[in-house]
Parts: sequence; structure tokens; C-alpha cells
Amino acid sequence: MLKKERIQYVIDELEKLYPVPPIPLDHQDAFTLLIAVLLSAQTTDKKVNEVTPELFAKAANAKAMARLEVDEIKYYIRQIGLSNTKAKNIKKLAEILVEKYDGEVPESFEELEALPGVGHKTASVVMSQWFGHPAFPVDTHIFRLLRLWKLSNGKTVELVEKDAKRIFPKELWNKLHIQIIYYGREYSPARGWSLEKDYITRTMFQKNESN
Repeated sequence: MLKKERIQYVIDELEKLYPVPPIPLDHQDAFTLLIAVLLSAQTTDKKVNEVTPELFAKAANAKAMARLEVDEIKYYIRQIGLSNTKAKNIKKLAEILVEKYDGEVPESFEELEALPGVGHKTASVVMSQWFGHPAFPVDTHIFRLLRLWKLSNGKTVELVEKDAKRIFPKELWNKLHIQIIYYGREYSPARGWSLEKDYITRTMFQKNESN
């Protein structure tokens, strides 16, 4: 397949597989989504979803979270990687939201990325999945698959994101990035990957290897 055909094939197949893909992280509002995404760095979404119910039962908004001590936050997220750093960031983040935004989550990339522990990817998830602004957060699955499908040769997350935004229609970004994540988990995991299971990759390159 030519590159243009591969792009369309990805869009079509993922739409068949995941017509209504749910957001992988359990949340109730912008604040709980922000905290869940922050916690998901270098940890599986499954693990985050296991620990957040107890944390959110204790503090489901910025004002309640800001009142908790760092050690208390750390206790609830102790099973998650980098729990010490994440607990400190969550405490500071909650305090800033209370002081600066009356406890609300700001609706801009610049303001979100200025918060402790919130990088571009975390901000992109919140902006796209809660506020509905076009964004294309790149996780490990997306990074690997876009390179595997020869839709990007970017060596950094930033470059792969730039390529994704260039080749895919803007109105599909918010849905498509989740669809690719689900495909990566189900059909093309990094561990135990096989061409037999990863049918999108196989179909793309089986006939015209020269392309």
C-alpha cells in the first residue's frame, strides 16, 4: 500500500473495531481525569483504575485533595510507580487549582502544562477527552505503531505527534488516538508481538513490500 492508502486503511479498520472507544481511565470530571492521567505515567491504566476509586472517595475535587497531606496521598497511590513524586505533584497541583482557579481545571494547554507533574501528553488528554479540543496525545502504543506502519519516522514523541497531526484529519484526532491505543493493546502488544495477530501491519505490507 502507498502511504495515503495506509492512512485510510488505519482509519477505516479502527472505526470498524472501535466505533465508540471509551476513555481508558476511569473519571467523573476534569479534575479526576487530570489526576488519573498524571498517575498513568510509566504505569498501566489498569493499575491506575485500581487505585483511584479509594483516592477519589477521599478527595474527589481540588479543595479536598489540597487538604490531604502528601503522605496520605502517597498511601492511596502506593502501588503505582513514582508514587512519592506523584503524591507531591498532586498536592501542589491541587493547591494551585484552589488558589488560582477556584478549584477548577483550566481549559488551556499553557495553563495545564504549567501545573506540577503535567506534561504535554497529560494536558493533551484532558484538553481532548474532557474539553473536546483537537489534540493527539502520543503514548507508547501510538509511538510504536505509527513508526511500524511507516506513517512516521520520528525519533521522539514530539515528532511522531507532529506527523500524526499532519496526516490524520483534525476532526478524527480525539477519537483516533484512543482507537490506536486499543488496537496496540489487543492486536499489537510490544511484548509477544506477532505479525499473525497484528493484521493491520500484515495487510499493509504483505502485497507490495517495495512500498
